[in-house]
Amino acid sequence: MEEIDRAIVAALTGDGRLSYTDLAEKVGLSVSAVHQRVRRLEQRGVIRGYAARVSFEALDLPLTAFVAIRPFDPSQPDDAPERLAHLPEIDSCYSVAGEDFYLLLVRVAGPADLERVLQEIRTAANVTTRTTVVLSTPYEHRPPKVGESGLVRGREQSAS
Repeated sequence: MEEIDRAIVAALTGDGRLSYTDLAEKVGLSVSAVHQRVRRLEQRGVIRGYAARVSFEALDLPLTAFVAIRPFDPSQPDDAPERLAHLPEIDSCYSVAGEDFYLLLVRVAGPADLERVLQEIRTAANVTTRTTVVLSTPYEHRPPKVGESGLVRGREQSAS
């Protein structure tokens, strides 16, 4: 990826609502050139969308938990994500290495709701669960380092 595209991505991960004019000013290009580059980044799947970051507390979902799941019978089909997709309380589902098969990020109103969701997870996917309740979140959704510090996806850029 070109350095100017990295600068555009860095600016948009910091503020996805930047106007093309402000973005052009930040990266030193014309508005039309920035518009074209952003469109190309979207088409290539580098920029996958724009979303609001919401306060889950304000939405009455203050309890966050990580739920590790593994099947009762490891020979059963690996279809837990599909079996659990209908549960809106599951924010994210990660396939993981180790003893567990998946790690679920769950957001609920309180302990009783967590208990209910855990039962639904166990029943729907025929899995065992191990739950970790989050006490606080010092940071979340940090933008990736691109361009400015020489880091790309956690690696140093090669000098080319």
